[in-house]
Amino acid sequence: MEKKSLIPLGANMVFKGVRYEVWQWEQELYDGSKTIFERIRRSDSVNVIAVVGDKIIVQKQEQPGWFEPLFTLPGGVADSGNTPLEEAKRELLEETGYISDDWVLWKTHQHFGVIFTSYIFVARDCKKIDNLKLDAGEKIENTPVIFEEFLRLAEDPKFREHEVATELLYVRLDKEKEVEFKKLLFSL
Repeated sequence: MEKKSLIPLGANMVFKGVRYEVWQWEQELYDGSKTIFERIRRSDSVNVIAVVGDKIIVQKQEQPGWFEPLFTLPGGVADSGNTPLEEAKRELLEETGYISDDWVLWKTHQHFGVIFTSYIFVARDCKKIDNLKLDAGEKIENTPVIFEEFLRLAEDPKFREHEVATELLYVRLDKEKEVEFKKLLFSL
């Protein structure tokens, strides 16, 4: 479903912030009465499952406004007007210093409460070419983990990437999916 279709024609933007827009419109209900509906829209996001040899990069990250450090994947808000893949490549380089020439879009998730799309990419055969170039509000420590440790992140309440955690649980519950996922990551 297209994000724009989630906000009806004739809706009014009543607030535009740095990251969020609030839209409102009058909606007729099933009984014929009318009320005001609203939706929030924001920029899309990207996450990268970065594979280096036989390991996957997991980040321990701190940002202002977070109550504690969390485990994340390289990625962020895709707000520079580039394609999701270009945004993922930029985030991977900035947050890890790695690049890859072997990219696959693994999953997309369309969010409806706050309207945006999450793009989850796999970057295989990553190579270190630079130092981290973090935003002023980021503290990131990158750690390579083995496949089994990566799958266990699904259980960790400090793992911030909820869409990825859900997918990892599906992978862990189905041995065929686990084998397919491992092949996807490591080109077996």
